[in-house]
Amino acid sequence: MNKLRKILLVDDDEHTNFLNKAIITHARFAEEVIAQMTAEEALAYIRDHQASGDLPDLIFLDINMPLMDGWEFMQEYAQMFLDDNTPKVIMLTSSINPKDEQRAQKLEGLSGFRSKPLSSEVLEEIYHEHFTAAV
Repeated sequence: MNKLRKILLVDDDEHTNFLNKAIITHARFAEEVIAQMTAEEALAYIRDHQASGDLPDLIFLDINMPLMDGWEFMQEYAQMFLDDNTPKVIMLTSSINPKDEQRAQKLEGLSGFRSKPLSSEVLEEIYHEHFTAAV
């Protein structure tokens, strides 16, 4: 499995970001991992890096965050002009509500929906599902 260049973590829980970053680093899944604590900061990061093309390959997005949640993030994200190099977005959740997954399947621009926590096995599945054709 080849490394991704960059991953963006979007989660308001510092411990979750720390754990996910450690799992990604240990699995040698990405060269760089950036964490943003709010959806607003993540959208600003994407806008700031869009012109230079320095976007992440993959975004892991929490659903439940204050102010702007993952659903609202996806509404904004879907309206952004992005090209063929649009980052894949995987929602990560601790929710066990099946309605969340059903809702996620209908979202434009969403590449997947996974339960927390991440694991090296989940990372490998995501890689093979979304990135092997591009390599």
